[in-house]
Amino acid sequence: MHRMTNMRAQAIFLSPAALIATAITLPPLLYVFYTSVDGSALSLVAFREVLTSSLFVRTLGTTLVIAASASLLSLLLGFVVALHLARQTARRRAVLMMFVLLPLWTSVLVKCFAFTIILGREGIINSALSWAFDMKIQLPLVLNRIGALIGMTNYLIPLVVLPVLASLLAIDPAIYRAASIMGARPARIFWTVTIPMSLPGVFAGLLSIFVMSLGSFVVPALLGGSQDQMLSNLVDFYNRQVLSWSKASAISVFLLGMALVFAAPLALRRRHKL
Repeated sequence: MHRMTNMRAQAIFLSPAALIATAITLPPLLYVFYTSVDGSALSLVAFREVLTSSLFVRTLGTTLVIAASASLLSLLLGFVVALHLARQTARRRAVLMMFVLLPLWTSVLVKCFAFTIILGREGIINSALSWAFDMKIQLPLVLNRIGALIGMTNYLIPLVVLPVLASLLAIDPAIYRAASIMGARPARIFWTVTIPMSLPGVFAGLLSIFVMSLGSFVVPALLGGSQDQMLSNLVDFYNRQVLSWSKASAISVFLLGMALVFAAPLALRRRHKL
């Protein structure tokens, strides 16, 4: 009964925002679906041509590899940051969180151009290395897979820190004290207490950033190479260069469906918790 009351209260408070979001996003989504089936013709030719295209298959593989790599790298770095924040006092944690969230307050476009200055062959890193070793060094850190991963990781880390930090702060300190009294060393406490009890936040954060990575456009376009373009870049290619709106819409529908498939476990888990 209490659970039903909470769900009803949440539905009442969320209904206005849900209705506004639906009114904004549903019409363009329906138009994309309409265009993907060639309007009133209701043809699946665009889907068939796209899904059997070698360009699409190659781009799909690139998208999954980059999204998975960026998500795992962001999770690894974000977990370290979240663990450090969890061990700080509340006041110090609030200050440090400002620096964690700073990348989210900066335009992705601005950050990408900043990374080209930092990572370029004549950029800050290569210039510093050339000065340190007294020789010309031009490491290829941008316009390739490395640049794309660096840019995406910079954007995703704050998004994974928040859920992981929430899970870490929810762990009762008494559990750590009990494990220490029983003779467990810090390393053992980390692997047997911290990691298992932080898995809900890890799972939520990893799925969230992976779904967001699937639709990345600006970062691979500006920091990646020609072999690192993702499905969103392929949509732009069919829209602006091939001028095939039906194929672009078909790829968009496929990308949306793929994101929904990966987001389903996260939605089911949250519903189960309610």
